Amino acid sequence: MTAKAAWFTDSRIQQLYALPLGRHGRLPSQPEVRTLPLTGDLVYQEGNNLNGIVAARGGRVLLSVQTNTGKLFRIDPRSGVTHEVDLGGARLLNGDGMLLAGRVLFVVQNRDNKIAVVKLSRSLHRGRVVATLTDPDLDVPTTIAVTAGRLYAVNARFGTTDPQPARYDIVRVG
Repeated sequence: MTAKAAWFTDSRIQQLYALPLGRHGRLPSQPEVRTLPLTGDLVYQEGNNLNGIVAARGGRVLLSVQTNTGKLFRIDPRSGVTHEVDLGGARLLNGDGMLLAGRVLFVVQNRDNKIAVVKLSRSLHRGRVVATLTDPDLDVPTTIAVTAGRLYAVNARFGTTDPQPARYDIVRVG
């Protein structure tokens, strides 16, 4: 999310969607929704591809994780050109929801029940995984948020076949 648009990934088609936000966050009409084809280093493969997405540098750069390969990408929101972020060989497999706090990127790794903590370089060209957060109450977390200095993850419960009796939890992590 930026001041001007909400961005969404498409894990099956190599493109992003931008919903331009009007005054006071007004949502656009359907014809105003922009589709941005992605080129560059990113190559879609079979399965779920781009998933989580965050804005950096006031929306001038987007970061997104490719779930099935564990690669992290910088994306130019004007052109759609992608560049892989060098993670020194680390992979963020099953990457999903993301949260950026300064140069620290939190990446939910849903089916692994963990959250990778990535310290990014100033240029956003490199990063390194500096910690992994987990909790026994995580059950396929898909997104995260921070409030009052605490990190919270939402459990998706993908394996639940009948949602009526299932518990859905928000877990405080760390």
